[in-house]
Amino acid sequence: MDEIGIEKQVLSPMPELLSYWLPAEEAVILVRYLNREIARMAELYPRRFYGLGAVPLQNVTCAIRELEYIVKDLGLAGIEIGTNINGTPIGDPSFDEFFAAAQELGAAIFVHPLRPCGMERLVGPAMLEQVLGFPCETGLAAASLLTNGTLIKYPRLRIALSHGGGSFSALAARLNHAWEIFPALQELMKEAPLATAKKFYVDSLVYNSDILTHQLNFFGVDRTIIGTDYPFVIQENAPLQRISEVVLNEHQIQLLYRQNALNWLGKIEE
Repeated sequence: MDEIGIEKQVLSPMPELLSYWLPAEEAVILVRYLNREIARMAELYPRRFYGLGAVPLQNVTCAIRELEYIVKDLGLAGIEIGTNINGTPIGDPSFDEFFAAAQELGAAIFVHPLRPCGMERLVGPAMLEQVLGFPCETGLAAASLLTNGTLIKYPRLRIALSHGGGSFSALAARLNHAWEIFPALQELMKEAPLATAKKFYVDSLVYNSDILTHQLNFFGVDRTIIGTDYPFVIQENAPLQRISEVVLNEHQIQLLYRQNALNWLGKIEE
């Protein structure tokens, strides 16, 4: 962290450990261990770490119970969730009760791709799952939150999308054009999709300054937070340098380096 200029970092579970494919009663045991360990690390090094927990979303009742424990008992800032729960996208209405609880508890939510769709269409080595499958999966998951109206139903949710939102900006623009044309989409979504899309936070992990510039223009400079993907091989080793490649004023730099992340986490600096 010191080497790359990061003062404080958000710890979250490795996505595969979200364990949605386990029986709920077994997943509860595993995520409870993860949550306590992350809370322990954040407590040991409060000047360096915030923490996100995990919940067994294959059972919404269990997930809400664990979310309450994460926020109220462990004091973590929120949770990480996958883009789908055993093939069901997070925008499915069956998760509405969970998102209502997350809003009530003020929990930050970080969405990371997991077991993406379309793997049979990839040509090449297995690593293309995270290279190509992940951003497509994230875009579809975010779009499902739009078409279900999740952010309209629960307007105080603070949801951050990993990897710059993946393909989401292109999908949202296309969805917005279709919304202007088709009454059925207007009935489904009570607000223009582009307006809703700008309520998401996204991380800066796009590996390209031109794409980062587009991201800032699309979502707004107050919606991007630093992402690194540490400790994986595909991590961004110089996140601050990437941001510095985009021409910004001092106020915007402070938003990207610090304030946006604090706003998403619901934290006030001491």
